Amino acid sequence: MLQKESQEGFVKILIARFFILITVFLTCIAYNNQADAAKKPTNYAVTELDSLGGTISAGNSINNKTWVTGTSFLDGDAVVHATLWKNLEAIDLGALGGPDTNSAVLFPVKNTKGIIAGISQTDTIDPNGERWSCSNFIPYIGHTCVGFVWKDGEMNALPTLGGPNGFAAGVNKEGQIVGWAENTFVDPSCDPTRTQKLQFRAVVWGPDDYNNQLQELPPYQSDPTSAATAISDDGVVVGISGTCDRAVGGFSAAHAVYWENGTAQDMGNIGGNAWNTPVAINKHGEAVGFGNITLGRAFNAHAFHWSKEDGISDLGVLPQHVPGISQGLGINKHGQIVGMSCAAGFVDCRAVIWENGVIADLNQSVPGYTGHLVFANDINDDGEISGQAIAANGDTVAFLAVLEK
Repeated sequence: MLQKESQEGFVKILIARFFILITVFLTCIAYNNQADAAKKPTNYAVTELDSLGGTISAGNSINNKTWVTGTSFLDGDAVVHATLWKNLEAIDLGALGGPDTNSAVLFPVKNTKGIIAGISQTDTIDPNGERWSCSNFIPYIGHTCVGFVWKDGEMNALPTLGGPNGFAAGVNKEGQIVGWAENTFVDPSCDPTRTQKLQFRAVVWGPDDYNNQLQELPPYQSDPTSAATAISDDGVVVGISGTCDRAVGGFSAAHAVYWENGTAQDMGNIGGNAWNTPVAINKHGEAVGFGNITLGRAFNAHAFHWSKEDGISDLGVLPQHVPGISQGLGINKHGQIVGMSCAAGFVDCRAVIWENGVIADLNQSVPGYTGHLVFANDINDDGEISGQAIAANGDTVAFLAVLEK
């Protein structure tokens, strides 16, 4: 009897050891697979996109259909036009004031139904002689500049709040467009050295009737001016609020804000009181942008990430750029963030990606590419990236970066 019990106990011990060995074996396999995955680099294949004839172009947005939108100079590099790269083919979107006026797509356009928004000069001389927001991005020629919507191959102007100028930024999947527009109030908080005179406010156009569906979004608390820069697919709007100042940033972006039930809410800051600018927002309501890390209007910005749940956080710069500057410019539904990092004074600028809060130079992930990736301006949900690079021949080119399989 004792012998039988001993034998049964021995068998049980063998079985237990067998299961332990199996567990250890499977754990080792899983660990090795994870280690192999960790060692395997994430590489991208880069395609330089054709220009509209000039030597300077930029991919500023990419949607989930791999439509890249941005800007390209025409032959001679005197005039720049809003550009769509569809199936890698460059399409000139034109300009409202004719072929010799300038236009651009500057912010993430996430619509996949063929709706694009941006800015364009008109054929009208600005009655106030203002260097409106557009002049910071396209050549200034003294004309008014307004937001546009491009649909079905046609560009149309978006209405303002009564003033001569407007600016269209982000677009969501529903076709809602956000931006800012002048009213007729002469704002004493404007910076006279920038020639800006009129107050401007954040607006939402559409989604169905862009001429009559125009909603003004008020500034934060007692601020006189506001501007909307991005809108999520479910209608969460982010932007800036502050004084009139430069009508593009500085103290115009004293506060990074989001609008909830029509009221502006402060998103916080990462140390500064200027240039607090959200640029993009994903379907989960996570926003990225940049803001000063010190007080004052001089540009001294870092990229930031924000969510309603976790607040705002500084994303920093590449180690070799400390103390430098960075900007978060695009974010996808997976929380991957792209942008740029530079040494102080915009020296040695590099396209970067943040994953799980860790920054990496994209130039280290493009084996075989002979150019230099300067800005990563947007990323879609498939991880495809658009931006701007310096090609081997010295041209400044729009690029599309796709994950290698």
